[in-house]
Amino acid sequence: MKKILSFILVILISTSCTNCKLIDKSEDKSKILKLHNTQRDYHFNKNSNAFANQFSDSFISVNKGLISRPKKEETISRYNGYFSSVEFIKWDDETEPIIKFSDDGSMAYTIVDKIVTLTYKNQMGDTVQRETHFAWTAIYKKYGKQWKIDCVTSTEKPADIEN
Repeated sequence: MKKILSFILVILISTSCTNCKLIDKSEDKSKILKLHNTQRDYHFNKNSNAFANQFSDSFISVNKGLISRPKKEETISRYNGYFSSVEFIKWDDETEPIIKFSDDGSMAYTIVDKIVTLTYKNQMGDTVQRETHFAWTAIYKKYGKQWKIDCVTSTEKPADIEN
């Protein structure tokens, strides 16, 4: 009888822990999706500081065949230049981001499919509109209760729309 009660107790404890993990991952999924969606606001509001604050101190970028580890100041400077030279028309997901978690819940990644349309002045002073289809993977790491982006690997496929 003691063995049966012990067995039932083990089953109940393991089931309750599994449900706790699902609740935590659901809450963390909401947090990561919120971070993802605020990136759009940072682009339209040209907020380089807030955008850079999403990255961890050990952030790695993989883009255009290059691997870099930009410091926060470099990221802010780069996005200040970028944001000041363009006007965003569209920065929208084509599909819902895919979000997956490590088994222990300390890391996650998103797979993003996004269309970005913007205008800028070319060398002749003419306004040019450009649309680009981006796809990227962002790797998030949980620092305490806060998620930060540790790495982004990005690809793009220009649509080359000019007006």
